[in-house]
Amino acid sequence: MPPNSTPPKLKPDILLAKSSLPGNPDWKGTHHLVGHTAAVVESVTTLVDTLGSDLLQQFGLSHDFEALRATARLAAYLHDWGKANDHFQMVVRNDLTSLPAQYRRNPLQHPQMIRHEVASVLLAWEFREWLGQCPNADLMTAIAAAGGHHLKLGGKQGQDTSELGEVRDGTGDTCLYWYVCHPYFRKLIRYGVRTLGLPRKIPAFRFSQRWEIHEIKREKRQAVLDAFEAWTPDATFLAVVKALLVAGDAIGSASAQVAINIQQWAQEELQKTLTEADLQRVIDARRGNHPLRQFQVDLKEKSTRVTMARAGCGTGKTLGAYNWAQRHGIGRKLFFCYPTTGTSTEGFLDYVHNQVEAELLHSRSDVDLELTCTGEEVDNGDGAVNEAAQKLDSFKAWGAKVNVCTVDTVLGLLQCNRRPMYCFPAIANAAFVFDEVHCYDDALFGALLRFLNVVKAPILLMSASFLPAQVEAIRNAVGEPVEIIQGPQDIEHLPRYRFHELAQPDWERVKQELVNGGKVLWVCNQVNTAIAVYQQAKAWGLRPLLYHSRFRYGDRVEHHRAVVDAFKQDQPVLAITTQVAEMSLDLSATLLVTQIADPAGLIQRLGRLNRQYCGHALDALFYPDDKVGFPYSADELDAGWALVRGFSGEVNQAQLAVWLEKLNIQGTPKDHFVWLDGKWKTYPAPLREAGYTVTALLEQDQATIARLKSSELPRYTVPLPTKNIKGWPRHKKGYLIAPRDQWGYSSEFGAFELK
Repeated sequence: MPPNSTPPKLKPDILLAKSSLPGNPDWKGTHHLVGHTAAVVESVTTLVDTLGSDLLQQFGLSHDFEALRATARLAAYLHDWGKANDHFQMVVRNDLTSLPAQYRRNPLQHPQMIRHEVASVLLAWEFREWLGQCPNADLMTAIAAAGGHHLKLGGKQGQDTSELGEVRDGTGDTCLYWYVCHPYFRKLIRYGVRTLGLPRKIPAFRFSQRWEIHEIKREKRQAVLDAFEAWTPDATFLAVVKALLVAGDAIGSASAQVAINIQQWAQEELQKTLTEADLQRVIDARRGNHPLRQFQVDLKEKSTRVTMARAGCGTGKTLGAYNWAQRHGIGRKLFFCYPTTGTSTEGFLDYVHNQVEAELLHSRSDVDLELTCTGEEVDNGDGAVNEAAQKLDSFKAWGAKVNVCTVDTVLGLLQCNRRPMYCFPAIANAAFVFDEVHCYDDALFGALLRFLNVVKAPILLMSASFLPAQVEAIRNAVGEPVEIIQGPQDIEHLPRYRFHELAQPDWERVKQELVNGGKVLWVCNQVNTAIAVYQQAKAWGLRPLLYHSRFRYGDRVEHHRAVVDAFKQDQPVLAITTQVAEMSLDLSATLLVTQIADPAGLIQRLGRLNRQYCGHALDALFYPDDKVGFPYSADELDAGWALVRGFSGEVNQAQLAVWLEKLNIQGTPKDHFVWLDGKWKTYPAPLREAGYTVTALLEQDQATIARLKSSELPRYTVPLPTKNIKGWPRHKKGYLIAPRDQWGYSSEFGAFELK
């Protein structure tokens, strides 16, 4: 034993990586450090070997395949080395006798001095001379990836800390003891020799097994930081290794808790890719007896690797996209990305549900499908949560041939968001469709540009209009020819709209439309305004429907479905909504009533009027919004009026697209993303620009929520304004809890602020 290394209080017979399952007193093989490490190395190896050289092509990597394989395996080997210390071993055992007295009541809250993945980095650095001899592997990349496998290295909650990791005081102990002489750590060393080809001769380590807290803070941590800061990695290579390890660790962790061969399962799921017959079923089911339009044919026949489809609402872009995939998606998976959960749910139900192996992927997809397909609520159950089942549930994308999702599921990879990192093995062999690109904010559009620059996959971008600045930015990002396929000009030039500027809403016109059997869509800019209009409509006896974002998510799905279904019936309907109508509602109104908004928003709202062309133009009524500043600035409202006043007589979609493109208002796209630009840092950061709302739970729902499984919580979440949230308590899952004296709720109106 090296000098100054007095033994620790805890003398474990084996070194553990995981706690045992609840109710299972036996330590399974993959719960100990060597077994878990082997499982993760095997999982990462399976991912790399299954994806093969496609990984190099998909991300334009200049490394050879063996370098990628060896580095990813070395990262997997190192990822949990840091668990070989007395603090972690106490926590994983719930060891009461080894803890200071003040921590024995609740040992799981006894903080480790450093997180285990940071400890892995520090310990690997001490062995760098030996580890650096791993054949074909890049040691610095492997260490950085290992340190980031829990997405908490160098930052947290979107904030860059520029520190390797926190060193916590107040643990009751001022030092950390390494079990590097323990038989199980020696087994770990021998596993590296046998599996990774590391040298049999291990250099004698010259460091003490006991590290004082001041030594960690001032010396050990700084030495690694200095090396990381002086290092210039291959950003894409490092990013790919990080993502492979995050996904591989999750699968490896689940292997002890399921009865199947998890590596075989992963291989079989990833090998499920699209065939021409799969896509033809989708196309045939949607088009019926109608032939494809020339625009839809061109998307297949004239497209380049990256293609832009510029076409108005209701012209058949989505069907054209599946035809595009017949050329570019065969032998791949397909990710169909929408801006919102509502649009992704509709896209899933309308096209691929029950037609091809497909998954709906977004944060509340289970709620959507449950309420959409059955109309019933599930039983609350006993509240037990199977962690392994939850992890496996995150990997639905692996086996699905088509993944219909929000854009966050793919582009969130650039900000190290957890779901995209878990989906990475599917993303690594996929083609992509991004719809409604004109709706992206500067942060989201910047992420799209970076994705186009890095990912060399087939990609289709769809929008009713592309600004000249956007087209230029996209072409620069891609760096190769990009084809723009124009929508069907005969459809886009049909006279669809007549604009009417009003000082106030014309209720008589609305009532007359309903008497004539029409379908009225009324769009307000704020939830309170929509509720007030809804109450006025009820006072007139009009039986309106109300739909906005400030419902519990379970109620929101039901309101969404009620509006969509009502517009499909041969009956008059009045739906009063907010901006959620701009993208998430696929319907065709005969009269549009809307407050003035920004030009892009107005064009989206107009896309719901006369969507199923009736043979002539229909009326759109615009009236003022006196609440200037939220959600639209005075300049945005002025631009909206300029659009309305810029046309007289009958208006078509092509004219609106040209008007918007001439305006050419383009912000500054975001250009820094943690996954690619963070170097050694790996932590989740926001993908989109900060909004005006926060997702919360209601205090009055707490008794109900207490009986729910964690996976059922999204049903009760409500987006609420960020004003006046200071001091709100948090649920154990991180959601803010809105006090009952500030927010009331009804399933009819949604959440409403109490005066």
